Amino acid sequence: MAFEKDLEIARGLSHKPLLATLEEKVAPAHTALVVIDMQNDFCASGGLVSRDGRDISPAQTLAKRLPALFEAARQAGVLMVFVRCLYTAEGNPYLSDVWLEQAVRERKGGFTSIPVCRDGAWEGDWYGDIRPAPGEIVVTKHRYDAFQGTDLDLVLRSHGVRTVVLTGVVTNVCVETTARAAFVRDYYTVVVEDGCAAYVAEDHEQTLRNIRRFFGVTPSIRDLCAMWTAARSGAGDKAPGLSRSAA
Repeated sequence: MAFEKDLEIARGLSHKPLLATLEEKVAPAHTALVVIDMQNDFCASGGLVSRDGRDISPAQTLAKRLPALFEAARQAGVLMVFVRCLYTAEGNPYLSDVWLEQAVRERKGGFTSIPVCRDGAWEGDWYGDIRPAPGEIVVTKHRYDAFQGTDLDLVLRSHGVRTVVLTGVVTNVCVETTARAAFVRDYYTVVVEDGCAAYVAEDHEQTLRNIRRFFGVTPSIRDLCAMWTAARSGAGDKAPGLSRSAA
């Protein structure tokens, strides 16, 4: 009863219709699926993370789960946004002294003697089949936060997006940082429980706990696929949002 009472109070205070249920939050007409950093340096054998000696199998397993989610999103008309890192470039326009000092302490040559996500190089390319379809939006970032110094917020607001659904790597770094940034920009924030991955299981779980407590919700790929499939079936050939994206 207390929940229902508080929800009614919140509805009275809100400036727009409140999106209380998951179905309301992820309705295709106002939702973007944001895919973060699914690049060779973070997912592939021979990339930065594998050269660090970390276990990349969670990222590679994740890559096998994502196509089903992408298909459901595209068919329903959800806006697809792919985010990539670009760190190493000629003349070093992006790596600050603070970033480089952190790298020296923790990254075993990454960002210094080992280039990271070079533009036009294999390391910065998408991992396997996890890549945008023709016409889908690509945002390039130079920090963990996909909003920092990019046009992501402009793109989302231009498309009438109210909810961001976050997938990709790494759960406890770029996904979490972007989720926090989305929430403080007043987007409903959804981090897909099995749609992101970390190299250490506890890091992944801790981030999901933190998201649920302070920033958003953490449904599964199965949950979202079911809702987007139902939304498409209910709307027939006029799925909400289908005309706004070049998906």
